[in-house]
Amino acid sequence: MSQHDFTAGSIAKHMFYFSTPIMLTNLLQVSYQFIDSLWIGNLLGGDALGAVTISSTVIVTMLSFIIGINHATLTILSQQRGRKNDEGLRSYLNALVVVLSTLSVLAGTIGYFSSEWILMMLDTPAEMMAGAAAYLRINLIGILFLLGYNFISTVLRAMGDSKTPLKFVMVAVLLNTVLDPVFISLFDMGIEGAALATILSQGLSFLLGVVYTIRRKLVPFTLPSIPNKEEVILILKLGIPSGLQMMVIHAGVLAIMSVVNSFGKDVVAGFGASQRIDSLITLPAMALGTAVNSMAGQNIGAGRWDRVRQIAIYGAIYNFTIMLLIAILVFSLAEFLTALFIQQKEAVLFGKDYLKIIAFFYPFIGLNFILNGIVRGAGAMYQILVLNLISFWILRYPLTLIGSEWLGENGISLGMGISFVLSSVFSFVYFKFGKWKQKSLFTKKAAG
Repeated sequence: MSQHDFTAGSIAKHMFYFSTPIMLTNLLQVSYQFIDSLWIGNLLGGDALGAVTISSTVIVTMLSFIIGINHATLTILSQQRGRKNDEGLRSYLNALVVVLSTLSVLAGTIGYFSSEWILMMLDTPAEMMAGAAAYLRINLIGILFLLGYNFISTVLRAMGDSKTPLKFVMVAVLLNTVLDPVFISLFDMGIEGAALATILSQGLSFLLGVVYTIRRKLVPFTLPSIPNKEEVILILKLGIPSGLQMMVIHAGVLAIMSVVNSFGKDVVAGFGASQRIDSLITLPAMALGTAVNSMAGQNIGAGRWDRVRQIAIYGAIYNFTIMLLIAILVFSLAEFLTALFIQQKEAVLFGKDYLKIIAFFYPFIGLNFILNGIVRGAGAMYQILVLNLISFWILRYPLTLIGSEWLGENGISLGMGISFVLSSVFSFVYFKFGKWKQKSLFTKKAAG
């Protein structure tokens, strides 16, 4: 049985068997970017890789509000699952499809026509501007594929199924691996070819996911219809602060990118390469954050607060154990891994130093994922928004900027690392003493 009921049974076993496929899925998603970067960096050079790094950051930032609402999907549906409310599950699923589809089309349209202006505001190096703009526009054309592909995975995880999404991501990665060199080199389309390969791979994976879940009856999808007012209000009530959380996070990433850009193209290219490796370090923490969100959501929906506390304890132990092991590995292989993407000596040197400095700070950002994931499972989205504002705009960006001014380019990673530690302190204090447990999303009458 692929769907887990987290309100009963061993929490340790549930967490292992549920989070492991999510880790593998995240690994495949990173390998997707990894493969993209390998082809672009080696076939087109460091400038092209830097252009894709900048435009990819912009894409995620522009879509962050919708991605945040997608995160609210996990909380709403997992609590309905925990309440055993099948009709509520079906009804909210329909409402989420309508809301997310509408917002996706609006975001893609606005982003497409403002892409060059955004890149100019980020001080994108002139030699990277054309490639970054082309990559950005093509990806925004395929926005529904990107978001739909992630939405199906989120819904399945709310049901307690983390294995099926792994299949869809695997299809996308395999397609991208084949299509990238074909469009980049064989068809001589350059950066535009890489973007087109991405859209086609995600689009086909999304269509496969829709057909597969409907035929197997894994999710109670229905033909879209106008949702009722109460459903839309709750989705927006959770989705708006959740979306703002993502905007705060990715706007913070953009701000940090502007600091990186000020050091020139070698640091931009080195940062782009190191970010691909950097993302490997966060895979277990991100997977555990998703897992505890769903696990806590089901148990909160069922009123099992004793199990919620155990989920936090097991999640923290699991996080620190795995993150330290990965940090050691990345620290040891930092130069080799960076050189997989780029050959410029100065860029490789920056990437190596960045990874060695930042690696051992990541267990602390992992703790953030765990604690905030549980609080998010209760629906306390505004509280998480405040924590993210503190994390990125009071701690991470200022410390990165100050570090870069005092220590030069190596101050970027040190400032970021220190902010991870301080952010985890704020998250723990709120988890321990905050009022998130008093949050109630559904009335008792709504329960089936």
